[in-house]
Amino acid sequence: MKAKKNLDDLDKNLIRHLSEDGRMPAKALAEKLDISNPTINARMKNIINSGALKIAGLVDIFRVKGLIMALVAIGVKDDSRLDETLTKISELEDVHSAYAVTGRYDVFAEVVFHGDIEELYLFMSQRLPSIENIGSSESFVIMKAKKKWVLLPPKFLSQWD
Repeated sequence: MKAKKNLDDLDKNLIRHLSEDGRMPAKALAEKLDISNPTINARMKNIINSGALKIAGLVDIFRVKGLIMALVAIGVKDDSRLDETLTKISELEDVHSAYAVTGRYDVFAEVVFHGDIEELYLFMSQRLPSIENIGSSESFVIMKAKKKWVLLPPKFLSQWD
């Protein structure tokens, strides 16, 4: 696991501008922040390499036909293996993100599927239970969301070829 990066004011301002427009050219960023192009490029490279920033094309799943998103609440059998289990869940191809949480469940996973509800069924009945430490699970299909942008899983993108 990479160590957390301390962001200075310049890094924060750079990320703020990129959050507004991830395609903003380095020259425009340099002008807005009143620094040189090489400084912008070096800062961006450092922030990206540290794992603190990723620039990607995000999709509003409610504006693209054929996408289903769900939250899956998961209880584990052995809490001492939670981190290992969280990693395995996050590596499943349909998982957009996975979180260790407090409360009734141990993990929440956001999953994105291309196709129909059958994909969620296969995830819940086969792929998720293949992880040894899963004790219980419950799914919640997201019917509508606001301000929810996702990075599409590679499996989905390959289906567009």
